[in-house]
Amino acid sequence: MLRIVLALFLLAVPSLAHATDAGWALLRDGGHIVLLRHAFVTGAADPANFDVGNCATQLNLSERGRQQASRIGALFAARAAPIDHVLSSRYCRCLDTARIAFESEPQPFAPLDLLKTDPAEKAAQMEAVMKEIRGYSGSDNLVLVTHLENIQALTGIAPREGEAVVVAPEGDGLKVLGRVTF
Repeated sequence: MLRIVLALFLLAVPSLAHATDAGWALLRDGGHIVLLRHAFVTGAADPANFDVGNCATQLNLSERGRQQASRIGALFAARAAPIDHVLSSRYCRCLDTARIAFESEPQPFAPLDLLKTDPAEKAAQMEAVMKEIRGYSGSDNLVLVTHLENIQALTGIAPREGEAVVVAPEGDGLKVLGRVTF
């Protein structure tokens, strides 16, 4: 059984490396939209006393997450992937991922916050993100730092913490062009 698991893992590794290489090629060219899931956090859920304006009441980046965010920024620089600007969920784990990775203050963008549970509010939130994406026409990359649920709703993909999904508008939705794993 262990051999089967190991064999499956080894088969998956080349495809992840290929996906990452293809993603970097896109980002070096610039002009793309990057949906970046925040880096590793401490815990699994925000506390009951959650307040978006108070980091002490939220899940925050773990030490491993801070290191991962730093690695994300170093790789963007080393791979010469130009960044136009960075929008972020207002949650501290997203803002901190952006600050550490890109060494600048991200623009807080409430529609990137965790998805609302009310269907109408959720739809409005997703439409605001799509409007931002459709309206982008810069020559460098636009990075949107957000959460798993948001990226899944936009793309159908479940990225790992700190994973980037490169997308482009297509029809009413998004086309996934590539992925980068850190």
